[in-house]
Amino acid sequence: MASLQASQEKPEPRMTASSSSTEIVRTSTALHVRPTEHKPPYTTFSQREQALIIVLLNAAMLVSPLTATMYLPLLPILSVQYHTSMQAINLTITVYIIFQALSPLFLASPSDYFGRRPILIGTFSLYTLSSLGLALNTSNYPALLILRALQSLGASCVTSLSSGAVADFCVTERRGKMLGRMMAASNLGTCFGPILGGCIASASNGDKWAFRALCIFGGTMLFSLVLFLPETARNVIGNGAIKDRKWNQPLMLILRESWQSHRESRDQCHNSQRHDLKSEPVTKEVISNGNEPLDLLPKRAFRIRSPLAVGKVLLCKDALLIIWVQSSYYAAGYCIQAGIPKIYKSPPYSFTELQVGLAYIPGAVGVILSFYATSTFIDRNYKAKAREAGFTTDKVKGDDLTNFPIEEARFRWAGRLNILCLCALVGFGWSVHEHAHVSVPLILQFLFSFWSNWLIQASSILLLDIFPETPSIAATAGNMTRCVMAAAGIAVLEPLVNSIGNSWFFTLLGLVSGLGGIGAVVSLQRWGYAWRSLRRVENNEGRVKMTVHPSRDIENTHSQHLVGNEKLATPLVPVQDDTTQGMGK
Repeated sequence: MASLQASQEKPEPRMTASSSSTEIVRTSTALHVRPTEHKPPYTTFSQREQALIIVLLNAAMLVSPLTATMYLPLLPILSVQYHTSMQAINLTITVYIIFQALSPLFLASPSDYFGRRPILIGTFSLYTLSSLGLALNTSNYPALLILRALQSLGASCVTSLSSGAVADFCVTERRGKMLGRMMAASNLGTCFGPILGGCIASASNGDKWAFRALCIFGGTMLFSLVLFLPETARNVIGNGAIKDRKWNQPLMLILRESWQSHRESRDQCHNSQRHDLKSEPVTKEVISNGNEPLDLLPKRAFRIRSPLAVGKVLLCKDALLIIWVQSSYYAAGYCIQAGIPKIYKSPPYSFTELQVGLAYIPGAVGVILSFYATSTFIDRNYKAKAREAGFTTDKVKGDDLTNFPIEEARFRWAGRLNILCLCALVGFGWSVHEHAHVSVPLILQFLFSFWSNWLIQASSILLLDIFPETPSIAATAGNMTRCVMAAAGIAVLEPLVNSIGNSWFFTLLGLVSGLGGIGAVVSLQRWGYAWRSLRRVENNEGRVKMTVHPSRDIENTHSQHLVGNEKLATPLVPVQDDTTQGMGK
Protein backbone atom coordinates (compact mmCIF):
# COMPACT_ATOMS: atom_id res chain seq x y z
CA MET A 1 0.00 0.00 0.00
CA ALA A 2 2.81 2.35 0.86
CA SER A 3 4.50 1.61 -2.43
CA LEU A 4 1.28 2.41 -4.27
CA GLN A 5 1.02 5.77 -2.50
CA ALA A 6 4.63 6.52 -3.27
CA SER A 7 4.11 5.75 -6.94
CA GLN A 8 1.15 8.11 -7.03
CA GLU A 9 3.10 11.02 -5.51
CA LYS A 10 3.81 13.68 -8.07
CA PRO A 11 7.38 14.81 -8.53
CA GLU A 12 8.20 18.33 -7.43
CA PRO A 13 7.69 20.58 -10.43
CA ARG A 14 10.55 22.90 -11.40
CA MET A 15 10.01 26.19 -13.18
CA THR A 16 12.45 28.76 -14.45
CA ALA A 17 11.63 32.44 -14.09
CA SER A 18 11.89 34.89 -16.95
CA SER A 19 15.05 36.31 -15.47
CA SER A 20 18.12 34.44 -16.62
CA SER A 21 19.78 34.81 -13.24
CA THR A 22 17.20 33.22 -10.94
CA GLU A 23 15.65 29.76 -10.75
CA ILE A 24 12.23 29.17 -9.16
CA VAL A 25 11.68 25.77 -7.52
CA ARG A 26 8.21 24.69 -6.33
CA THR A 27 8.11 22.34 -3.34
CA SER A 28 5.10 20.87 -1.58
CA THR A 29 4.89 23.79 0.82
CA ALA A 30 6.68 26.81 -0.67
CA LEU A 31 8.29 28.34 -3.67
CA HIS A 32 11.98 29.20 -3.49
CA VAL A 33 14.01 31.52 -5.68
CA ARG A 34 17.69 30.79 -5.90
CA PRO A 35 20.42 32.18 -8.15
CA THR A 36 21.64 30.09 -11.04
CA GLU A 37 25.13 29.93 -12.45
CA HIS A 38 24.12 31.70 -15.65
CA LYS A 39 25.60 35.18 -15.90
CA PRO A 40 24.28 37.71 -18.43
CA PRO A 41 26.72 39.21 -20.94
CA TYR A 42 28.58 42.34 -19.87
CA THR A 43 26.96 44.31 -22.69
CA THR A 44 24.32 43.72 -25.33
CA PHE A 45 25.69 46.42 -27.64
CA SER A 46 26.79 44.87 -30.92
CA GLN A 47 30.26 45.45 -32.36
CA ARG A 48 28.76 47.89 -34.85
CA GLU A 49 27.03 49.86 -32.10
CA GLN A 50 30.19 49.94 -30.00
CA ALA A 51 32.18 51.20 -33.01
CA LEU A 52 29.63 53.99 -33.56
CA ILE A 53 29.83 55.05 -29.91
CA ILE A 54 33.64 55.08 -30.01
CA VAL A 55 33.67 57.20 -33.19
CA LEU A 56 31.28 59.73 -31.66
CA LEU A 57 33.22 59.91 -28.40
CA ASN A 58 36.54 60.19 -30.28
CA ALA A 59 35.24 63.24 -32.11
CA ALA A 60 33.68 64.70 -28.96
CA MET A 61 36.92 64.42 -27.00
CA LEU A 62 38.63 66.74 -29.47
CA VAL A 63 36.63 69.68 -28.20
CA SER A 64 38.49 70.32 -24.94
CA PRO A 65 42.11 70.23 -26.20
CA LEU A 66 41.26 72.11 -29.39
CA THR A 67 39.51 74.85 -27.44
CA ALA A 68 42.42 75.19 -25.03
CA THR A 69 45.31 75.13 -27.52
CA MET A 70 43.83 76.93 -30.55
CA TYR A 71 43.58 79.95 -28.27
CA LEU A 72 47.33 80.21 -27.65
CA PRO A 73 48.41 81.72 -31.01
CA LEU A 74 45.66 84.33 -30.66
CA LEU A 75 47.05 85.97 -27.51
CA PRO A 76 48.91 88.88 -29.19
CA ILE A 77 45.95 89.55 -31.47
CA LEU A 78 43.53 89.55 -28.54
CA SER A 79 45.73 91.96 -26.57
CA VAL A 80 45.50 94.50 -29.39
CA GLN A 81 41.82 93.90 -30.16
CA TYR A 82 40.63 94.23 -26.56
CA HIS A 83 43.04 97.09 -25.75
CA THR A 84 44.49 95.36 -22.71
CA SER A 85 47.79 93.95 -21.48
CA MET A 86 49.18 90.48 -22.07
CA GLN A 87 48.86 89.83 -18.35
CA ALA A 88 45.10 90.44 -18.59
CA ILE A 89 44.87 88.12 -21.60
CA ASN A 90 46.83 85.46 -19.72
CA LEU A 91 44.19 85.71 -17.00
CA THR A 92 41.68 84.24 -19.48
CA ILE A 93 43.92 81.15 -19.72
CA THR A 94 44.00 80.85 -15.93
CA VAL A 95 40.21 81.10 -15.77
CA TYR A 96 39.88 78.47 -18.49
CA ILE A 97 42.10 76.00 -16.62
CA ILE A 98 40.24 76.61 -13.34
CA PHE A 99 36.89 75.77 -14.94
CA GLN A 100 38.55 72.89 -16.79
CA ALA A 101 39.32 71.37 -13.41
CA LEU A 102 35.94 72.18 -11.83
CA SER A 103 33.63 71.24 -14.70
CA PRO A 104 33.92 67.43 -14.42
CA LEU A 105 33.76 67.74 -10.63
CA PHE A 106 30.13 68.86 -10.76
CA LEU A 107 28.97 66.94 -13.84
CA ALA A 108 30.46 63.46 -13.32
CA SER A 109 28.12 62.46 -10.49
CA PRO A 110 24.93 63.34 -12.42
CA SER A 111 26.27 61.41 -15.42
CA ASP A 112 26.78 58.29 -13.30
CA TYR A 113 23.23 58.61 -12.00
CA PHE A 114 21.12 60.11 -14.79
CA GLY A 115 23.20 58.89 -17.74
CA ARG A 116 25.98 60.04 -20.05
CA ARG A 117 23.82 61.14 -22.98
CA PRO A 118 21.79 64.00 -21.42
CA ILE A 119 24.88 65.47 -19.73
CA LEU A 120 26.91 65.34 -22.97
CA ILE A 121 24.11 67.00 -24.95
CA GLY A 122 23.71 69.70 -22.31
CA THR A 123 27.41 70.51 -22.13
CA PHE A 124 27.76 70.68 -25.94
CA SER A 125 24.77 73.03 -26.08
CA LEU A 126 26.49 75.33 -23.57
CA TYR A 127 29.77 75.07 -25.48
CA THR A 128 28.21 75.94 -28.84
CA LEU A 129 26.37 78.97 -27.47
CA SER A 130 29.46 80.31 -25.67
CA SER A 131 31.59 79.86 -28.81
CA LEU A 132 28.96 81.79 -30.77
CA GLY A 133 29.14 84.55 -28.18
CA LEU A 134 32.93 84.74 -28.49
CA ALA A 135 32.64 84.98 -32.27
CA LEU A 136 30.19 87.91 -31.94
CA ASN A 137 32.11 89.70 -29.17
CA THR A 138 34.47 92.34 -30.56
CA SER A 139 35.92 94.46 -27.76
CA ASN A 140 34.29 93.69 -24.39
CA TYR A 141 36.97 92.16 -22.16
CA PRO A 142 34.66 91.11 -19.26
CA ALA A 143 32.49 89.29 -21.81
CA LEU A 144 35.60 87.54 -23.13
CA LEU A 145 36.48 86.38 -19.62
CA ILE A 146 32.96 85.11 -18.85
CA LEU A 147 32.45 83.41 -22.20
CA ARG A 148 35.79 81.61 -21.98
CA ALA A 149 34.74 80.32 -18.55
CA LEU A 150 31.43 79.06 -19.98
CA GLN A 151 33.24 77.56 -22.96
CA SER A 152 35.55 75.66 -20.62
CA LEU A 153 32.59 74.53 -18.51
CA GLY A 154 30.98 73.01 -21.60
CA ALA A 155 34.09 71.42 -23.08
CA SER A 156 36.19 70.16 -20.20
CA CYS A 157 34.00 67.38 -18.80
CA VAL A 158 33.79 65.47 -22.10
CA THR A 159 36.95 63.46 -21.41
CA SER A 160 35.76 62.06 -18.07
CA LEU A 161 32.24 61.42 -19.42
CA SER A 162 33.64 59.55 -22.41
CA SER A 163 35.94 57.44 -20.22
CA GLY A 164 32.96 56.51 -18.07
CA ALA A 165 30.94 55.59 -21.16
CA VAL A 166 33.66 53.19 -22.35
CA ALA A 167 33.77 51.49 -18.96
CA ASP A 168 29.99 51.02 -19.23
CA PHE A 169 30.13 48.65 -22.19
CA CYS A 170 33.75 47.54 -22.59
CA VAL A 171 35.05 44.50 -20.70
CA THR A 172 38.35 44.79 -18.86
CA GLU A 173 40.33 42.76 -21.37
CA ARG A 174 39.50 45.13 -24.26
CA ARG A 175 39.38 48.38 -22.30
CA GLY A 176 43.00 49.29 -22.99
CA LYS A 177 42.56 49.35 -26.75
CA MET A 178 39.26 51.22 -26.55
CA LEU A 179 40.50 53.94 -24.20
CA GLY A 180 43.79 54.15 -26.09
CA ARG A 181 42.06 55.22 -29.28
CA MET A 182 39.96 57.77 -27.45
CA MET A 183 42.90 59.27 -25.59
CA ALA A 184 44.79 59.48 -28.87
CA ALA A 185 42.01 61.68 -30.24
CA SER A 186 42.16 63.90 -27.16
CA ASN A 187 45.92 64.35 -27.31
CA LEU A 188 45.86 64.97 -31.06
CA GLY A 189 43.79 68.04 -30.30
CA THR A 190 46.46 69.20 -27.85
CA CYS A 191 49.21 68.73 -30.41
CA PHE A 192 47.52 70.13 -33.50
CA GLY A 193 45.45 72.85 -31.81
CA PRO A 194 48.26 75.45 -31.88
CA ILE A 195 48.93 74.70 -35.54
CA LEU A 196 45.29 75.15 -36.51
CA GLY A 197 44.96 78.29 -34.41
CA GLY A 198 48.03 79.86 -35.98
CA CYS A 199 46.95 78.97 -39.52
CA ILE A 200 43.44 80.38 -39.02
CA ALA A 201 44.75 83.56 -37.37
CA SER A 202 47.34 84.19 -40.08
CA ALA A 203 44.86 83.49 -42.88
CA SER A 204 42.05 85.67 -41.48
CA ASN A 205 44.20 88.32 -39.74
CA GLY A 206 42.08 88.04 -36.60
CA ASP A 207 40.53 85.77 -34.02
CA LYS A 208 36.92 85.61 -35.15
CA TRP A 209 37.23 82.67 -37.54
CA ALA A 210 38.92 80.63 -34.84
CA PHE A 211 35.87 81.05 -32.59
CA ARG A 212 33.52 80.53 -35.52
CA ALA A 213 35.29 77.27 -36.35
CA LEU A 214 34.84 76.09 -32.75
CA CYS A 215 31.16 77.08 -32.87
CA ILE A 216 30.64 75.09 -36.08
CA PHE A 217 32.43 72.09 -34.61
CA GLY A 218 30.35 72.25 -31.42
CA GLY A 219 27.08 72.53 -33.35
CA THR A 220 28.00 69.61 -35.60
CA MET A 221 28.86 67.42 -32.62
CA LEU A 222 25.66 68.42 -30.81
CA PHE A 223 23.58 67.41 -33.84
CA SER A 224 25.47 64.10 -34.16
CA LEU A 225 25.03 63.22 -30.47
CA VAL A 226 21.29 63.94 -30.56
CA LEU A 227 20.90 61.80 -33.66
CA PHE A 228 23.10 58.78 -32.97
CA LEU A 229 24.49 58.49 -29.41
CA PRO A 230 22.70 55.89 -27.25
CA GLU A 231 22.68 55.86 -23.47
CA THR A 232 25.38 53.63 -21.93
CA ALA A 233 25.22 54.21 -18.14
CA ARG A 234 24.77 50.83 -16.48
CA ASN A 235 22.52 52.09 -13.70
CA VAL A 236 20.19 53.50 -16.37
CA ILE A 237 20.05 50.74 -18.99
CA GLY A 238 21.87 47.86 -17.29
CA ASN A 239 23.99 46.00 -19.80
CA GLY A 240 22.04 47.57 -22.67
CA ALA A 241 19.10 45.17 -22.56
CA ILE A 242 16.78 47.83 -21.12
CA LYS A 243 15.58 50.72 -23.20
CA ASP A 244 15.45 54.06 -21.42
CA ARG A 245 12.69 56.64 -21.67
CA LYS A 246 11.99 58.02 -25.10
CA TRP A 247 13.48 61.45 -24.38
CA ASN A 248 16.86 59.80 -23.70
CA GLN A 249 16.95 57.69 -26.86
CA PRO A 250 18.81 58.61 -30.10
CA LEU A 251 16.57 60.58 -32.44
CA MET A 252 17.48 58.30 -35.32
CA LEU A 253 16.27 55.25 -33.35
CA ILE A 254 12.98 56.97 -32.49
CA LEU A 255 12.40 57.93 -36.14
CA ARG A 256 13.24 54.43 -37.36
CA GLU A 257 10.90 52.76 -34.86
CA SER A 258 8.15 55.24 -35.67
CA TRP A 259 8.51 54.49 -39.39
CA GLN A 260 8.49 50.73 -38.77
CA SER A 261 5.41 51.04 -36.55
CA HIS A 262 3.68 53.09 -39.23
CA ARG A 263 4.46 50.48 -41.89
CA GLU A 264 3.27 47.62 -39.70
CA SER A 265 0.01 49.43 -38.90
CA ARG A 266 -0.57 50.20 -42.56
CA ASP A 267 0.03 46.57 -43.55
CA GLN A 268 -2.31 45.29 -40.85
CA CYS A 269 -5.05 47.69 -41.95
CA HIS A 270 -4.60 46.60 -45.53
CA ASN A 271 -4.65 42.86 -44.77
CA SER A 272 -7.49 42.85 -42.23
CA GLN A 273 -10.13 45.54 -42.64
CA ARG A 274 -12.23 44.22 -39.75
CA HIS A 275 -9.39 44.57 -37.26
CA ASP A 276 -9.61 47.80 -35.28
CA LEU A 277 -6.16 48.73 -33.99
CA LYS A 278 -7.50 51.43 -31.72
CA SER A 279 -9.58 48.98 -29.76
CA GLU A 280 -6.52 47.17 -28.45
CA PRO A 281 -4.34 49.08 -25.98
CA VAL A 282 -0.59 48.71 -26.36
CA THR A 283 0.85 46.88 -23.36
CA LYS A 284 4.02 47.89 -21.57
CA GLU A 285 5.64 44.61 -22.55
CA VAL A 286 5.10 45.39 -26.25
CA ILE A 287 6.85 48.72 -26.13
CA SER A 288 9.72 47.58 -23.94
CA ASN A 289 11.91 46.35 -26.87
CA GLY A 290 11.26 42.71 -26.08
CA ASN A 291 13.78 42.39 -23.27
CA GLU A 292 12.24 43.75 -20.08
CA PRO A 293 8.91 45.45 -19.35
CA LEU A 294 9.04 49.13 -18.61
CA ASP A 295 8.05 48.42 -15.01
CA LEU A 296 11.50 46.89 -14.49
CA LEU A 297 13.34 50.03 -15.56
CA PRO A 298 15.47 51.46 -12.75
CA LYS A 299 13.52 53.83 -10.52
CA ARG A 300 15.75 56.86 -10.24
CA ALA A 301 15.02 59.51 -7.65
CA PHE A 302 16.35 63.02 -8.13
CA ARG A 303 19.54 62.61 -6.18
CA ILE A 304 22.99 63.95 -6.99
CA ARG A 305 26.08 62.64 -5.31
CA SER A 306 28.18 65.16 -3.50
CA PRO A 307 31.22 66.52 -5.38
CA LEU A 308 33.16 65.50 -2.28
CA ALA A 309 33.07 61.99 -3.76
CA VAL A 310 35.99 63.09 -5.92
CA GLY A 311 37.87 64.02 -2.78
CA LYS A 312 37.24 60.54 -1.42
CA VAL A 313 38.96 59.10 -4.49
CA LEU A 314 42.02 61.24 -3.81
CA LEU A 315 42.10 59.97 -0.23
CA CYS A 316 42.61 56.39 -1.43
CA LYS A 317 46.32 55.54 -1.39
CA ASP A 318 46.33 53.57 -4.63
CA ALA A 319 44.19 56.11 -6.49
CA LEU A 320 46.41 59.00 -5.36
CA LEU A 321 49.55 57.27 -6.66
CA ILE A 322 47.89 56.41 -9.98
CA ILE A 323 46.71 59.99 -10.42
CA TRP A 324 50.19 61.28 -9.56
CA VAL A 325 51.72 59.28 -12.41
CA GLN A 326 49.27 60.53 -15.05
CA SER A 327 49.14 64.11 -13.73
CA SER A 328 52.89 64.67 -13.39
CA TYR A 329 53.57 63.61 -16.99
CA TYR A 330 50.56 65.53 -18.28
CA ALA A 331 51.92 68.67 -16.58
CA ALA A 332 55.42 68.02 -17.96
CA GLY A 333 54.04 67.67 -21.47
CA TYR A 334 52.05 70.88 -21.07
CA CYS A 335 55.21 72.70 -19.98
CA ILE A 336 56.99 71.55 -23.14
CA GLN A 337 54.03 72.72 -25.24
CA ALA A 338 53.99 76.12 -23.55
CA GLY A 339 57.76 76.53 -23.80
CA ILE A 340 58.07 75.70 -27.51
CA PRO A 341 57.31 79.20 -28.92
CA LYS A 342 59.93 80.95 -26.79
CA ILE A 343 62.53 78.19 -27.23
CA TYR A 344 62.39 78.02 -31.01
CA LYS A 345 61.80 81.71 -31.73
CA SER A 346 64.95 82.62 -29.81
CA PRO A 347 68.48 82.40 -31.30
CA PRO A 348 70.07 80.27 -32.55
CA TYR A 349 66.91 78.63 -33.93
CA SER A 350 64.99 81.85 -34.77
CA PHE A 351 61.94 80.05 -36.15
CA THR A 352 59.18 81.88 -37.99
CA GLU A 353 55.56 81.64 -36.82
CA LEU A 354 54.89 78.84 -39.29
CA GLN A 355 58.01 76.93 -38.23
CA VAL A 356 57.03 77.25 -34.58
CA GLY A 357 53.69 75.69 -35.44
CA LEU A 358 55.44 72.86 -37.26
CA ALA A 359 57.61 72.24 -34.20
CA TYR A 360 54.56 70.71 -32.50
CA ILE A 361 54.41 67.88 -35.06
CA PRO A 362 57.03 65.54 -33.45
CA GLY A 363 55.05 65.49 -30.24
CA ALA A 364 51.84 64.84 -32.17
CA VAL A 365 53.42 61.92 -34.02
CA GLY A 366 54.66 60.51 -30.72
CA VAL A 367 51.16 60.70 -29.27
CA ILE A 368 49.61 58.97 -32.29
CA LEU A 369 52.11 56.12 -32.35
CA SER A 370 52.01 55.76 -28.58
CA PHE A 371 48.27 55.29 -28.27
CA TYR A 372 47.80 53.05 -31.28
CA ALA A 373 50.81 50.89 -30.40
CA THR A 374 50.78 50.74 -26.62
CA SER A 375 47.05 50.10 -26.26
CA THR A 376 47.64 46.68 -27.78
CA PHE A 377 50.58 45.99 -25.46
CA ILE A 378 48.56 47.03 -22.40
CA ASP A 379 45.93 44.43 -23.27
CA ARG A 380 48.65 41.85 -23.90
CA ASN A 381 50.17 42.59 -20.51
CA TYR A 382 46.76 42.01 -18.94
CA LYS A 383 46.41 38.63 -20.67
CA ALA A 384 49.97 37.64 -19.74
CA LYS A 385 49.41 38.46 -16.07
CA ALA A 386 46.10 36.58 -16.18
CA ARG A 387 47.87 33.46 -17.48
CA GLU A 388 50.52 33.75 -14.75
CA ALA A 389 47.83 34.04 -12.07
CA GLY A 390 45.69 31.25 -13.54
CA PHE A 391 42.91 33.78 -14.16
CA THR A 392 40.38 33.06 -16.93
CA THR A 393 39.29 36.10 -18.93
CA ASP A 394 35.77 36.48 -20.31
CA LYS A 395 35.24 38.84 -23.25
CA VAL A 396 31.47 38.47 -23.11
CA LYS A 397 30.55 38.78 -19.45
CA GLY A 398 33.54 40.78 -18.20
CA ASP A 399 36.13 39.91 -15.60
CA ASP A 400 35.78 40.06 -11.84
CA LEU A 401 38.97 41.81 -10.67
CA THR A 402 38.26 41.26 -6.98
CA ASN A 403 40.98 38.63 -6.61
CA PHE A 404 43.21 39.67 -9.50
CA PRO A 405 46.36 41.87 -9.18
CA ILE A 406 45.32 44.35 -11.85
CA GLU A 407 47.97 46.84 -10.63
CA GLU A 408 50.77 44.53 -11.74
CA ALA A 409 49.10 43.88 -15.09
CA ARG A 410 48.56 47.53 -16.04
CA PHE A 411 51.96 48.77 -14.79
CA ARG A 412 54.06 46.04 -16.39
CA TRP A 413 57.28 47.70 -17.70
CA ALA A 414 56.21 51.01 -16.09
CA GLY A 415 59.40 51.34 -14.05
CA ARG A 416 61.58 51.32 -17.17
CA LEU A 417 59.28 53.80 -18.90
CA ASN A 418 59.64 56.22 -16.00
CA ILE A 419 63.43 56.11 -16.39
CA LEU A 420 63.15 56.73 -20.15
CA CYS A 421 60.83 59.70 -19.58
CA LEU A 422 63.23 61.18 -17.02
CA CYS A 423 66.11 60.92 -19.50
CA ALA A 424 64.06 62.48 -22.31
CA LEU A 425 63.03 65.48 -20.18
CA VAL A 426 66.53 66.13 -18.89
CA GLY A 427 67.98 65.70 -22.38
CA PHE A 428 65.47 68.11 -23.88
CA GLY A 429 66.32 70.84 -21.37
CA TRP A 430 70.07 70.55 -21.81
CA SER A 431 69.91 70.24 -25.60
CA VAL A 432 68.11 73.57 -26.01
CA HIS A 433 70.36 75.14 -23.35
CA GLU A 434 73.51 74.06 -25.19
CA HIS A 435 71.99 75.06 -28.56
CA ALA A 436 72.25 71.56 -30.01
CA HIS A 437 71.12 70.89 -33.57
CA VAL A 438 67.40 71.44 -33.88
CA SER A 439 66.82 67.77 -34.67
CA VAL A 440 67.96 66.77 -31.15
CA PRO A 441 65.22 68.53 -29.12
CA LEU A 442 62.63 67.63 -31.76
CA ILE A 443 63.51 63.92 -31.48
CA LEU A 444 63.44 64.14 -27.68
CA GLN A 445 59.97 65.72 -27.90
CA PHE A 446 58.84 62.72 -29.91
CA LEU A 447 60.37 60.20 -27.49
CA PHE A 448 58.95 61.88 -24.41
CA SER A 449 55.47 62.05 -25.94
CA PHE A 450 55.61 58.37 -26.87
CA TRP A 451 56.80 57.08 -23.48
CA SER A 452 54.84 59.46 -21.24
CA ASN A 453 51.56 58.81 -23.01
CA TRP A 454 52.07 55.09 -22.48
CA LEU A 455 52.18 55.76 -18.73
CA ILE A 456 49.25 58.21 -18.86
CA GLN A 457 47.16 55.68 -20.75
CA ALA A 458 47.99 52.80 -18.40
CA SER A 459 47.24 54.99 -15.37
CA SER A 460 43.90 56.13 -16.74
CA ILE A 461 42.78 52.57 -17.46
CA LEU A 462 43.93 51.34 -14.05
CA LEU A 463 42.00 54.12 -12.35
CA LEU A 464 38.79 52.91 -14.00
CA ASP A 465 39.62 49.30 -13.13
CA ILE A 466 39.82 49.92 -9.39
CA PHE A 467 36.59 52.00 -9.33
CA PRO A 468 34.24 49.96 -11.54
CA GLU A 469 31.08 51.31 -9.89
CA THR A 470 31.89 55.01 -10.24
CA PRO A 471 34.16 55.34 -13.29
CA SER A 472 33.23 58.92 -14.17
CA ILE A 473 33.95 60.15 -10.65
CA ALA A 474 37.34 58.42 -10.73
CA ALA A 475 38.14 59.87 -14.15
CA THR A 476 37.05 63.29 -12.89
CA ALA A 477 39.45 63.07 -9.97
CA GLY A 478 42.28 62.35 -12.40
CA ASN A 479 41.25 65.12 -14.78
CA MET A 480 40.92 67.69 -12.00
CA THR A 481 44.30 66.84 -10.53
CA ARG A 482 46.16 66.93 -13.83
CA CYS A 483 44.58 70.29 -14.72
CA VAL A 484 45.67 71.75 -11.39
CA MET A 485 49.20 70.40 -11.83
CA ALA A 486 49.37 71.66 -15.42
CA ALA A 487 48.22 75.11 -14.32
CA ALA A 488 50.86 75.11 -11.57
CA GLY A 489 53.54 74.04 -14.04
CA ILE A 490 52.67 76.81 -16.49
CA ALA A 491 52.50 79.34 -13.67
CA VAL A 492 56.09 78.62 -12.59
CA LEU A 493 57.46 78.00 -16.09
CA GLU A 494 58.38 81.57 -17.04
CA PRO A 495 59.86 82.74 -13.70
CA LEU A 496 61.87 79.53 -13.18
CA VAL A 497 63.21 79.45 -16.75
CA ASN A 498 64.28 83.09 -16.37
CA SER A 499 65.92 82.22 -13.06
CA ILE A 500 67.64 78.84 -13.65
CA GLY A 501 67.31 78.34 -17.40
CA ASN A 502 65.72 75.61 -19.50
CA SER A 503 68.40 73.11 -18.55
CA TRP A 504 67.78 73.01 -14.82
CA PHE A 505 64.04 73.61 -15.11
CA PHE A 506 63.49 70.50 -17.21
CA THR A 507 66.00 68.58 -15.10
CA LEU A 508 63.97 69.44 -12.01
CA LEU A 509 60.76 68.55 -13.83
CA GLY A 510 62.21 65.21 -14.92
CA LEU A 511 63.42 64.31 -11.42
CA VAL A 512 60.07 65.15 -9.81
CA SER A 513 57.94 63.27 -12.34
CA GLY A 514 60.38 60.44 -13.04
CA LEU A 515 61.50 59.55 -9.52
CA GLY A 516 58.01 60.16 -8.17
CA GLY A 517 56.60 57.90 -10.88
CA ILE A 518 59.06 55.11 -10.08
CA GLY A 519 58.14 55.26 -6.39
CA ALA A 520 54.41 55.23 -7.23
CA VAL A 521 54.71 52.25 -9.57
CA VAL A 522 56.78 50.19 -7.12
CA SER A 523 54.35 50.95 -4.29
CA LEU A 524 51.30 50.02 -6.38
CA GLN A 525 52.81 46.77 -7.60
CA ARG A 526 53.77 45.80 -4.06
CA TRP A 527 50.82 47.03 -1.95
CA GLY A 528 48.10 48.11 -4.43
CA TYR A 529 46.18 44.83 -4.30
CA ALA A 530 46.21 44.83 -0.48
CA TRP A 531 44.99 48.44 -0.32
CA ARG A 532 42.18 47.70 -2.75
CA SER A 533 41.14 44.58 -0.83
CA LEU A 534 41.16 46.48 2.48
CA ARG A 535 39.03 49.24 1.00
CA ARG A 536 36.52 46.70 -0.28
CA VAL A 537 36.26 45.12 3.17
CA GLU A 538 35.76 48.52 4.82
CA ASN A 539 33.06 49.41 2.31
CA ASN A 540 31.25 46.14 2.98
CA GLU A 541 31.13 46.84 6.72
CA GLY A 542 28.34 49.18 7.66
CA ARG A 543 27.44 50.18 4.10
CA VAL A 544 24.92 47.53 3.18
CA LYS A 545 21.25 47.80 2.43
CA MET A 546 18.45 45.36 1.77
CA THR A 547 17.49 45.09 -1.88
CA VAL A 548 16.20 42.51 -4.32
CA HIS A 549 18.60 39.92 -5.74
CA PRO A 550 20.19 39.22 -8.18
CA SER A 551 21.35 42.10 -10.38
CA ARG A 552 22.86 45.42 -9.46
CA ASP A 553 22.28 46.65 -13.01
CA ILE A 554 18.49 46.69 -12.49
CA GLU A 555 17.12 48.15 -9.29
CA ASN A 556 14.27 45.69 -8.73
CA THR A 557 11.22 47.48 -7.43
CA HIS A 558 9.10 44.32 -7.38
CA SER A 559 9.71 42.17 -4.34
CA GLN A 560 7.27 39.66 -5.77
CA HIS A 561 7.02 37.93 -9.15
CA LEU A 562 3.74 36.56 -10.45
CA VAL A 563 3.89 33.09 -11.99
CA GLY A 564 0.47 31.79 -12.98
CA ASN A 565 -1.79 32.67 -10.06
CA GLU A 566 0.96 32.25 -7.45
CA LYS A 567 3.04 35.00 -5.85
CA LEU A 568 6.70 34.12 -5.53
CA ALA A 569 8.41 35.79 -2.61
CA THR A 570 11.88 36.91 -3.65
CA PRO A 571 14.43 36.77 -0.83
CA LEU A 572 16.17 39.94 0.17
CA VAL A 573 19.96 39.96 0.26
CA PRO A 574 22.37 42.75 1.28
CA VAL A 575 24.33 44.49 -1.45
CA GLN A 576 26.63 47.48 -1.45
CA ASP A 577 25.37 50.99 -1.83
CA ASP A 578 26.51 52.22 -5.23
CA THR A 579 27.28 55.64 -3.83
CA THR A 580 30.04 54.28 -1.63
CA GLN A 581 31.45 51.45 -3.72
CA GLY A 582 35.18 51.93 -4.09
CA MET A 583 35.22 55.15 -2.09
CA GLY A 584 36.88 54.03 1.08
CA LYS A 585 40.08 55.44 2.35
